[in-house]
Amino acid sequence: MLGAQGWKRGDNLVIEEQWSAGGKAKAQVAVQQVLTRAPDVVLGQSLEVIQALQAATKTVPIVFVHVADPVAGGLVSNLARPDGNITGVTNTEPSIGGKWLQLLKEMAPQATRVAMLVHPDTQPDGGEMFLRPFATAARTLGVATVPGTVRGLADIEALIADLGAKRNGGLVVMPDAFFAGLSTRIVSLAQKFGVPAAYPYRYYVEQGGLLSYGVNNVDLFRQAATYIDRLLRGAKPADLAVQQASRFELVINKKTAKALDITLPQSILLRADGVIG
Repeated sequence: MLGAQGWKRGDNLVIEEQWSAGGKAKAQVAVQQVLTRAPDVVLGQSLEVIQALQAATKTVPIVFVHVADPVAGGLVSNLARPDGNITGVTNTEPSIGGKWLQLLKEMAPQATRVAMLVHPDTQPDGGEMFLRPFATAARTLGVATVPGTVRGLADIEALIADLGAKRNGGLVVMPDAFFAGLSTRIVSLAQKFGVPAAYPYRYYVEQGGLLSYGVNNVDLFRQAATYIDRLLRGAKPADLAVQQASRFELVINKKTAKALDITLPQSILLRADGVIG
């Protein structure tokens, strides 16, 4: 995308990468290493990383991706006109918490007890952005919600084991850097205990998850690149409204469905953007 705007790496553009490896302390270290290079623009992903950048600089333009609610996270005061040096592209929209449950129930109608995983330390609003539409959809679908607050892998395993004990459990995983770091373990536990689960990103399904519904990551970074181009040409972050993700995709894993004794509805297969297995 930047190439189409006239930027060429090694010519008029230098791109440097820095990984935080998860956790607030590591994010702060990574941010300091980035800022010592005096960048013109910083692209960062996850609320944790952007909050660390926000605390470290009020002048360097910052573009975020993979942040669900930048207002609740304290990054911007409003979406239409961010104040300060931060703008970006959100990775979701409010009703998606209900959409995950609807898709899960359509694929696995036997799921009548469903939990949404919440890690309160990395959710500025305690996950309410997703929990509210999730609860509304649960009432409509006749599904009992199970508290899903967890703080570590042991809590996650205990919850999924409980959901699988009666064979009518289901799981929804919200987008969160904490869960992303444990994605292979979460998928493995859902498989182990026979729990159908809906995930926010395709990579969970590629690891063996049943279904995902969420942003197309390539498109997300393409959207962010338009803002990076404008900032490099002198625009101010405060003048660039926070964008909403423009494309969502449904991906399913046929092999996992078979292992869970789920017959995939034709309606799901026709709507799927990707089928794995």
